[in-house]
Amino acid sequence: MSTPAPAVSTARRRDVIDALRRGTVPQAGLGLLAVGLDRFETALDDDLATVIRGGAAFHALRGEYGSGKTFFARWLAERAKRRGLAVSEVQISETETPLHRLETVYRRLVERLATATHQPSALRAVVDSWFYALEEEVLAAGDIADDDEAALAQAVDDLLEQRLTAVARTTPAFSAALRGYRKAVAQGDGAQAEALIAWLGGQRSVAASAKRAAGLRGDLDHFAALGFLQGLLTVLRDCGHPGLLLVLDEVETLQRVRSDVREKSLNALRQLLDEIDAGRFPGLFLVITGTPAFYDGPQGVQRLAPLAQRLATDFTTAPRFDSPRAVQLRLPGFDLPALGELGRKTRDLYAGTARNPERVTARVCDTYLDELARAVTGSLGGKVGIAPRLYLRKLVADVLDRVEEFPDFDPRAHYALTVSGAELTETERSAAAGAEGIELDLDIDDDTYDRDAPHAPHARDNS
Repeated sequence: MSTPAPAVSTARRRDVIDALRRGTVPQAGLGLLAVGLDRFETALDDDLATVIRGGAAFHALRGEYGSGKTFFARWLAERAKRRGLAVSEVQISETETPLHRLETVYRRLVERLATATHQPSALRAVVDSWFYALEEEVLAAGDIADDDEAALAQAVDDLLEQRLTAVARTTPAFSAALRGYRKAVAQGDGAQAEALIAWLGGQRSVAASAKRAAGLRGDLDHFAALGFLQGLLTVLRDCGHPGLLLVLDEVETLQRVRSDVREKSLNALRQLLDEIDAGRFPGLFLVITGTPAFYDGPQGVQRLAPLAQRLATDFTTAPRFDSPRAVQLRLPGFDLPALGELGRKTRDLYAGTARNPERVTARVCDTYLDELARAVTGSLGGKVGIAPRLYLRKLVADVLDRVEEFPDFDPRAHYALTVSGAELTETERSAAAGAEGIELDLDIDDDTYDRDAPHAPHARDNS
């Protein structure tokens, strides 16, 4: 019998189960499903502690498609939030978020900015909290009366400038926008306040009148983006968030862009790492994710020698000897025992929301979960590493939901695994097309099943 799922609210259980049913990575509660990540916990918690003390940290996640890089990053984000950090996950793409345009990366960062108490975008809540903290600090000094609004406003402005001294040397517009925002709020000018928050977040198309009123010109550019990031870290720290976990996901997309764009992007990443090493970003924990081909291949990191040197990590030993403190962290992906364990965690989590948990655990026993894991993996050409998403979706939507809804449904007697092309990702589709001995109609979207099929879950043609 597997270990019961940790105590967690019914609402959180349902959120996780709903995401798995859709075939997506849950936004929260990932610790409930984590398999094989315990070996990273101590080292990553030490990194988080370093960030909280005002230091910085960096890791490059390395794994093939389906190895769990996005899951790992969001699992780490949950740990960061529990320690008070803000988090942001940015998907790098050639068209939407090119890495060589740091102003675009910063804009996406702010759009996805979240804390334990505020969903994206949390920028305005963070800025409001910061001004409140500055006012409280000024009043706590006892030099200004509570009802002297003019003196309080001036003292807060002075303190603002003091806190942003380092930022103002290179990016004075950041503090100017904050002063303008505070003035607009004090005057009850909601439109002006919203415009300036948008400008602080790197948004374009902000009204020229709003920028003129705050003494601002133009839009955020590539060179000012790092200054804005520095300012954001200062604001976060002063209002009780000691740092920011920034995940740049799918950086391997750089391999598919034009050579000149690739060179600029790799150089932007090198510049960011150099600035972190130089101490410019206290409180920043940067994580990038990519495939082995990106780190080792001719169209990735190896094209820029200084960057390759910074990311160099020895992977000549067995994965079990990988150091969790290395610059690159290798995610070897799932094997069948791990996939079965993931199924047991999911089954137990589901049982916590079921009307008849005993029926769920009895009908979907550990042995059946292992059989389903082998069947799903077989439908994907034996590639266990890319199986978790489809496995969990099938487990929840095709098996657990039916066991819950129909008292006489027995998955061994009434269900045979059916895989259609419409429900597969591109990577899964390629694996399924090459699966030996398994015929799949990848053009038909039909999720029917035979209630009277007297067999265990094997892959079946759904035509």
